[in-house]
Amino acid sequence: MFIARKHLSRRTFLRGAGVTIALPLLEAMLPAQTPLRSTAANPKSRFAGIFFPHGMAPGHWVPKTQGVDFEFPFIMEPLEPFRNRVVLLSGLHARSAEPPTGVTGSDHFVAAAYLSANKPKKTTAADIYAGTTIDQIIAQKIGQDTLLPSLQLAVEDPGASSSCGEGYSCAYTNSISWSAPNKPLPMQLNPQVVFERLFGDGSSSKERAARREQQRSVLDVVTGGLARLKKDVGPADSIRLDQYAEDIREIERRLDITAEASADAPAAEVPVGVPESFDEHIKLQFDLNALAFQGDITRVSTLLGARDLTNRNFPASGTNTGFHGGSHHAENADRVADYARINRYHVQMLAYFLNRLRSIPDGDGSLLDHSLILYGTNMGNSNQHQHYDVPHILAGGASGKLNGGRHLAYASKTTPTGNLLLSILDMFEAGQESIGDSTGRLEKL
Repeated sequence: MFIARKHLSRRTFLRGAGVTIALPLLEAMLPAQTPLRSTAANPKSRFAGIFFPHGMAPGHWVPKTQGVDFEFPFIMEPLEPFRNRVVLLSGLHARSAEPPTGVTGSDHFVAAAYLSANKPKKTTAADIYAGTTIDQIIAQKIGQDTLLPSLQLAVEDPGASSSCGEGYSCAYTNSISWSAPNKPLPMQLNPQVVFERLFGDGSSSKERAARREQQRSVLDVVTGGLARLKKDVGPADSIRLDQYAEDIREIERRLDITAEASADAPAAEVPVGVPESFDEHIKLQFDLNALAFQGDITRVSTLLGARDLTNRNFPASGTNTGFHGGSHHAENADRVADYARINRYHVQMLAYFLNRLRSIPDGDGSLLDHSLILYGTNMGNSNQHQHYDVPHILAGGASGKLNGGRHLAYASKTTPTGNLLLSILDMFEAGQESIGDSTGRLEKL
């Protein structure tokens, strides 16, 4: 039987008036009767690294049993719907977050160690030194043929101070993504700026403002091209294009609401375009991240969920306790349980992201199937500033390289987080002999 199909390149774009719209993976990008794995449109693996400081409430995050068939504890319960795509890791030791021998301080100023497993140099001068982070090593491997090699997101203003106290530069706190040991990458707080980066809005600020004033979408600029494209593809692709366009329009709508609310605020503490609500802010960033993965605009991302020492509260968690204050619970059972609500809420936001990725088809599976998400922190029991027994979560299928549904427990103080980072690099064929404080690959993973 002869099968005719209009073939599109995976790198097909719609362009017009400063706007570039990358397309999701379509059936028309797959040559007829050719196995997906043998085509240029073969789904690519993606990586996302997510960081929250201050550890997790002891007694509320570690499953009681190892291996499969474990029960999700209170903090981790929101991940139950994704059980077969989740691996919980307990017992890891974040040695790189501990002060160097003979050096005081640093506990709260080393977010840069999270993805590098290197102890940052104690300095407030220009001679900062941490380590190249795994997201950037992965981006060198899989991100060089996308519009953006990597994407750095934040949900709390990194600030502009050069020193964060105890002799450590704020550079170590403000970014979890470092392209070189002395080059932190800025984390983008404003979803409007992220949107414009993703969709190539090269128009002037006046043109962007005028378009928003007229309630026009970036899609309006490419409407003709989108309509012509839909005539050349099959029904399934047409539906997928409609949904992709609707997702873009929905994010624009939410950004417009945010911009109006920010502009009306008499003394706004955040830039225009940044939601006051943490809940809306992080969901916008995750939705933009998902769109970036879907359009193959980037395959690598990081998100700084909060800065060390922040005392921000999260009303949607069910408590108004401040984040840092709550982490110092004095081992009081009621205060520990209260802090656990904050941790659980943050994990709920991770579940939101996982659900978004799972809902988006990608080749022979979903974006979640073809992604690896690392979620973690750099402390265990933060009340005691312990950097062992530190919680980490791996989620996604990593294109068949990660088997979910497991709790892997490691003996306390024996396995550095560098071993986990080294194993993640292997999953992206970006392996190297070592990274930071690694002593080998992570066993049982």
